Amino acid sequence: MLLLGIDLGTSSIKVSVIDAVTNKKIISCHFPETEAEILSLNTGWAEQDPNLWWTNTQLAIKKANASGLYDPLDIKAIGIAYQMHGLVVVDKEQRALRNAIIWCDSRAVNIGQNAFSALEGKGFLNSHLNSPGNFTASKLAWVKEHEPNVYEKIDKFMLPGDYLSMRLTGEINTNVSSISEGILWNFEQQQISDTLLTFYGIDRELVPKVQPVFSNYGSLRSDVANELGLSPQAVVCYKSGDQPNNALSLNVFEPGEVAATAGTSGVIYAVTDQRAHDPQSRVNTFAHVNYEFESERLGVLLCINGTGIQNSWISQVTGNGNDYESMNAKASRIAIGSEGVNILPFGNGAERMLNNKTIGAHIQNLDFLRHSTAHLWRASQEGIAFSFRYGLDLLRENGITPQVIKAGHANMFLSPVFQEAFAGVTNTPVELYDNDGSVGAALGAGLGIGIFADRQEAFKGLRKYKTIEPEHTSQYEEVYGKWKQLLEDKL
Repeated sequence: MLLLGIDLGTSSIKVSVIDAVTNKKIISCHFPETEAEILSLNTGWAEQDPNLWWTNTQLAIKKANASGLYDPLDIKAIGIAYQMHGLVVVDKEQRALRNAIIWCDSRAVNIGQNAFSALEGKGFLNSHLNSPGNFTASKLAWVKEHEPNVYEKIDKFMLPGDYLSMRLTGEINTNVSSISEGILWNFEQQQISDTLLTFYGIDRELVPKVQPVFSNYGSLRSDVANELGLSPQAVVCYKSGDQPNNALSLNVFEPGEVAATAGTSGVIYAVTDQRAHDPQSRVNTFAHVNYEFESERLGVLLCINGTGIQNSWISQVTGNGNDYESMNAKASRIAIGSEGVNILPFGNGAERMLNNKTIGAHIQNLDFLRHSTAHLWRASQEGIAFSFRYGLDLLRENGITPQVIKAGHANMFLSPVFQEAFAGVTNTPVELYDNDGSVGAALGAGLGIGIFADRQEAFKGLRKYKTIEPEHTSQYEEVYGKWKQLLEDKL
């Protein structure tokens, strides 16, 4: 039996095919080859065309199939990981009514803040563990208020992964972990939030059917199976937001375990069995993939919008033909602290950990006679690492103190400069694993279809690549103090 994992990212669609007997990856590939566009028609807006997600998914699967390394008909289970907190709305014919409003879009910040002001005194944080914020429900309320002609045609709203599952199977459904991302799960009542639906005036009929994370979401449509060369008996049996899925891919399921990722955005994700919530909702708590009514497992998520996108931007603007490996090598020759250059990497919309403020990215202390592009490249990576430290301190305020952080050997964690800065400034060892979101989604599908007896069997192939121990902590602490002062001056 083969397992197919699909990772619907902001930049591309990545797919992996896993042998369920050996747990070994047969192939991974992605599409498109260049980063997918984020549409921003107004300041603070961020959209993508969900139809393009579907096109790119098909092309990525066909690309993997064309390798000839496996028989596509042997794929029996499909798992989906996806960019969190987005909004897709479809009509009765399952046609997208508008572009998806994605995770880094900040148009609904005020809507969420107004809702929280009205509901905070009624125990909303205790029951929902988060402010309505700029999450899916608030984005839907924005559509209701500003695009009533679109809203009246909506049959169902969904998260990005639910949309991709719909295109594969023709079925519309979701799960507790996913729906909690939209702040539409009442943890006290363990049901869909009538409180927020009623406040926003959203018809409960627009909410998809809620299923367990590991369950049968539907078999492939026959026309889709024919187009992709897959079996119509193949089942979508796992869906998760990218950060809970990243934790799954690293075998992070139990209280005290912590995962991190540094792709377009940056995340620290800690598992707890307590209904923790930050009084200011700067970090957020959602149902983890193994959440059960009798045994709650929750993920406390710190998200930083401006991480990998900062590194990508600095590369595009100043790279001058250097690839990331070359940039990292040159940055490594610059001393810790980048000789005074500081960069705040917050140029990707409102930041939850900064109380939903949009402060923008900033570069400070440039000296044209001393500083080169290599200083900028190091300062960029240090600024990203320092933003993680700032957020980790918020998690520590909320009782989460990781002894070790697990991460995939991917994206920013490929850079030795970033590895050292992250471990040094957080004073926390980092374990890197050769795994990624699409592999995790495939393993999740194996759990969903029941091919694995338990999690230990599912992750028997997980191998640690290396451990980065904290070094130069006093130097990083000194430089971080200056960076933090710059940030606080902007807040």
